[in-house]
Amino acid sequence: MTRVEVPGHDLVGIRAANPGQFTLSGTNSWIVGRGPAWLVDPGPALDEHLAALWDEITRRGALGGIAITHDHQDHTEAVAAMRGRYPGVPVAAARGEVDVLLSDGDTFGPLEAVATPGHAPDHLVYVTGRAALTGDAVLGEGSVFIAPDPGALAAYLDALTRLRERPLDVLCPGHGPPVFDPGAKIDQYISHRLDREHRLIAALNSGKRSVSELLDAAWDDVPQNLRPAAVVTLAAHLNKLADEGRLPAGVERPALPDLRDHAGA
Repeated sequence: MTRVEVPGHDLVGIRAANPGQFTLSGTNSWIVGRGPAWLVDPGPALDEHLAALWDEITRRGALGGIAITHDHQDHTEAVAAMRGRYPGVPVAAARGEVDVLLSDGDTFGPLEAVATPGHAPDHLVYVTGRAALTGDAVLGEGSVFIAPDPGALAAYLDALTRLRERPLDVLCPGHGPPVFDPGAKIDQYISHRLDREHRLIAALNSGKRSVSELLDAAWDDVPQNLRPAAVVTLAAHLNKLADEGRLPAGVERPALPDLRDHAGA
């Protein structure tokens, strides 16, 4: 468990001890404000992590509510324990068995929800003041996989562009350290996705059609252990090209692994 400080903002991160190839250094839970405090992504149900959350919430007076960026397990497993500790405290998210259903522009305590589908169809970023709690939409390091839901990649790029227009000082991600140059990081994320698209189109134009060939051409820098995430993102890119009428005939579509409990790649 690690405490993540964000100077100049009345929020703190508690990083769970669940490191891995998809969770990076661990899943970040963020606590915002005081009297009451608001919790974004309770994270995994690890005893030490829960104890650290409870201690920080106690120092901040009370708990006003729990907000979920998206329903992947590494961000939500501890919801049940938090409900047990704080009965009656509302849980808010874009879908699922929650007390408050949120959509783009809705507020929940001091948090404004910004719809950021792509990594997951229910993904929300929460903006409070000049800080954005970005879940797995933007990580502190590396990139995220994009799920091949209908319209996911186009919607993700649009969401990043809208987030870029916000006057932000810091991004507080679901994994990795805080980002104190939000504009540059978001620009990097947009450029990264467009670069993948350009490389994929070049591979298609050269006659490549199999999943293996397309991965080797456009995701050749991805280590083998992250290949499953690259397959998922390849599927999202192919869907976008198909929606735009730019996908050639005869392209093999990937068989998709289940990455619902994972974060980024």
